[in-house]
Amino acid sequence: MRKASEALLRAQARRGSEALSLPSAAPKHPQRGLSSTVEMSEQPNSRVALVTGAASGIGRAIALAVAKDGCAVAVADLRQEAGAEVVRELEATGAEARSVAMDVTAGPSVTAAVERAGEELGPIAVLVNCAGWDELKPFLQTDEGFWRKVVAINYEGCLRVTHAVLGGMVQRGHGRIVSIASDAARVGSSGEAVYAGAKAGVVAFSKTIAREYARDGVTANVVCPGPTDTPLLQGMTEQAPDSERLITALSRAVPMRRLGQPQDVAAAVAFLASERAGYITGQTLSVSGGLTMA
Repeated sequence: MRKASEALLRAQARRGSEALSLPSAAPKHPQRGLSSTVEMSEQPNSRVALVTGAASGIGRAIALAVAKDGCAVAVADLRQEAGAEVVRELEATGAEARSVAMDVTAGPSVTAAVERAGEELGPIAVLVNCAGWDELKPFLQTDEGFWRKVVAINYEGCLRVTHAVLGGMVQRGHGRIVSIASDAARVGSSGEAVYAGAKAGVVAFSKTIAREYARDGVTANVVCPGPTDTPLLQGMTEQAPDSERLITALSRAVPMRRLGQPQDVAAAVAFLASERAGYITGQTLSVSGGLTMA
């Protein structure tokens, strides 16, 4: 009977393991993630969050949401004046914040911004990759210059910033990474072939980071917004000859019959960035009013 029970347990363990995970004899840092969670939860207002693309839209809403949860915030963006305005908003709520210039397509800019955030606010415990860009174009109307720009901002930018921040998280045995992708990454989107592919890369990349660094106390998750009322969406739809009709059609396609708002996405990100989500990693969450369900 005992041998049968042992065999059953071994079989269950084999079924529960992931084929793509490399075997390891023991955790690299036994109990490290757990002890870090307890330590951080006992020190509210001690965490530092770096949010890229934080000068407007979803990024701004995320900066406000994580600050409300007690984080000091590094507002990372190319648009320094708009970033400074967000910092003033954050400081008006009592939060500590800094605006840091960052071009996610340039390695030296990313490195300098991360270093400045660390020097002025402290070690980065939360990273939100939110910087993004796109234009609505049928694939045959795009060229390699367009492809490179979309991939450099939406995919490679995520890689660069994560690479700059992740090492410190691993060293400290704690970190939260939340990357903003898109429902286009999950189901495709007409006029966004390159963007959808780049954001799908963000999803796969994040799942791999989640696998590789789970034992170091680092979680990595993805939030996929559906159509959301942001300056980016407004700019994209304005290019269409019938922009108002397009917005109406997008709203009607959503079961909740409205576009998402930046704060809808920010609420999901703030949860995944919090200590309450310490046992959640490698997940992709759609915030789309039911437009995509999986």
